[in-house]
Amino acid sequence: MDLDATKIDDAALAVLYLTLHDTRKVWKAIDWEVTDRLFAKGLILDPVNKRKRITLTDEGLQAAEAASERLFSVRPDAADNSDPGRTDGFA
Repeated sequence: MDLDATKIDDAALAVLYLTLHDTRKVWKAIDWEVTDRLFAKGLILDPVNKRKRITLTDEGLQAAEAASERLFSVRPDAADNSDPGRTDGFA
């Protein structure tokens, strides 16, 4: 699967925005409420621990792969990764 870096960057910015505080500061990690929901859905193992990583379940790995394909894959018919509809100044 070829990945569209622009879509990945947009998704990363959107996730960072969910942790926005103090006007312009964001956390480098995923919000705890999100990890709690993923755990409740059985997609990750219990996120409450001292490690900085999360373990995907088999179902979570499949869902993550499908989401990555759906959100970030480069379409074969796309000449480039730019989105002509964007108005934020990014290609």
